[in-house]
Amino acid sequence: MWQRRTQGIVFAAALCVAAPLLGQSAQDQSAPQEDQVFKAGAELVVLHVNVFNGRSDAVPDLPQSAFAVYEDDKPQEISFFNAGDVPVTVGLVIDNSTSMLTERPIVLAGTMAFAESSHPEDQMFSVVFNESVRSGLGNLDFTTNRLQLRASLLQFPAGGKTAIYDAVIYGLDHLEKGAYQKHVLVVMSDGGDNASQHTEKEMLDRVASSSAIIYTVVDPDAFTPGESKPQVLRRLAKLSGGVAYFPKNDKQLVDAFTEIAGNIRRGYSIGYVPSVAGQPHQHGEPHHVKVVVHVPGRHDLSVHVRNTYAEPDSTALVP
Repeated sequence: MWQRRTQGIVFAAALCVAAPLLGQSAQDQSAPQEDQVFKAGAELVVLHVNVFNGRSDAVPDLPQSAFAVYEDDKPQEISFFNAGDVPVTVGLVIDNSTSMLTERPIVLAGTMAFAESSHPEDQMFSVVFNESVRSGLGNLDFTTNRLQLRASLLQFPAGGKTAIYDAVIYGLDHLEKGAYQKHVLVVMSDGGDNASQHTEKEMLDRVASSSAIIYTVVDPDAFTPGESKPQVLRRLAKLSGGVAYFPKNDKQLVDAFTEIAGNIRRGYSIGYVPSVAGQPHQHGEPHHVKVVVHVPGRHDLSVHVRNTYAEPDSTALVP
């Protein structure tokens, strides 16, 4: 994600990073990132970046010197770098429609594997949806309690239609309540929608304007030919800088959730103050961002980057 502060005004846009699909090679060698505010009075863009090797494993412990950042094809000077494991705000968006009736045990196994592999201080919440979209925690915004998260996924009976577009938008809105800089959604569904009030375009527009990384997982046993839309899940992940997982069996599904948690924890935060050859940064215009990783002797490293963001014009905003 990316945020910047200028004269007390905070702007947010989205940039994140991703990894290749489970059991498949990476189809993109660059993907999104995120940014945030780290000092007042400066236009600091902070990108949350993951680096992957040829086996699709996240690569930790790289030095700042391994990274180069470009905005609009112009090199940027890195002014902030952090490779630490920090907590995030994360939501589990879980399909609870008729297609998932027999899948609840494996869904619980996967989501609990994710929770157990996550940072112990993560702010977690759940969204459970069929034709209705519900907060699993009720009036509680977040929890760090794994058993409470598990209970939140069990309280509504499975059945009914599917409103994934509404559920993703709801989850993105809820992330804005979080205290941590990095926002993540993990969406489990088959991508089909027959009940949303919002359109697919409205959902994708909301993703594009968000700071969240979205990971998507399809339960192979819930996939219904003609009704499922895996391309929707691919778009969600690619647009946000996340990863789309298409496991072939229950073990791979649980492994996917564990891998997602690990990827979130092994990321990097890289900050820079935008500049183009000494010229002032142009507000209200789209900007293209790329992160390059170079380690001598390593030719299997890749970065997935959401490569475009548009910041609002500060003259149109009120502090």
